Amino acid sequence: MQTTDTKSETLEECIETCNKMLRGERSAVETYDMAIEKFSTDPAIGKLRSIREDHAESIADLEKNVISMGGTPDRDSGAWGDFATLVQGTANLFGDKSAVASLKQGEEKGLSDYESALQESDLMASCLDLYANTLLPRVRRHIAELDALGESID
Repeated sequence: MQTTDTKSETLEECIETCNKMLRGERSAVETYDMAIEKFSTDPAIGKLRSIREDHAESIADLEKNVISMGGTPDRDSGAWGDFATLVQGTANLFGDKSAVASLKQGEEKGLSDYESALQESDLMASCLDLYANTLLPRVRRHIAELDALGESID
């Protein structure tokens, strides 16, 4: 049986991990906003908007989870968001293929973050379930969609 201190530490760790993931999802939305501007007249715009909306849903899911644990959701993307925006802005300058490759790298970073979080044995079941059954499948789908989109670009 866990002691109250251990339960409290586990709760704090879950909140901290969810907020880390939340910052990454906010960064993804910011990055997709930039890419959508670049692709504004391209047929790929629909796919990019769909992926962006998935990230917005992930934000909502993570915020609900943090609040349900008694925490306060982070409201910005932090330093990762600044870096991702810089990388995507640079990639946008080099063309469509580069922009899509940059988006895919961001998705792969998210995949790695979720997979790492799933290895943390102290996370609560609600966090593990959200990561494994909702957020991770979304990211995997995004990577496949970006692969297909990248192959369709000359």
